[in-house]
Amino acid sequence: MNIKRILAIIAIILLVGMYATTLIVALIGGPNLMFYLGLSIAATLIVPILLFCGIEIAKKIKEKKEQNNNF
Repeated sequence: MNIKRILAIIAIILLVGMYATTLIVALIGGPNLMFYLGLSIAATLIVPILLFCGIEIAKKIKEKKEQNNNF
């Protein structure tokens, strides 16, 4: 399986988990609602950035391997 695909699946699972947690806490009316909402908003920004960085690193590693194989 491609590393990019694995990273994307992990990012999707993290985001869906955070949204589900926020929704459940909102429906239950827990005292930590604002904390989970802030965490979800932060995850919405941070997870895609980390995903992009991971994909770029994987791309650089692949290019370096291909370059070493050419010599």
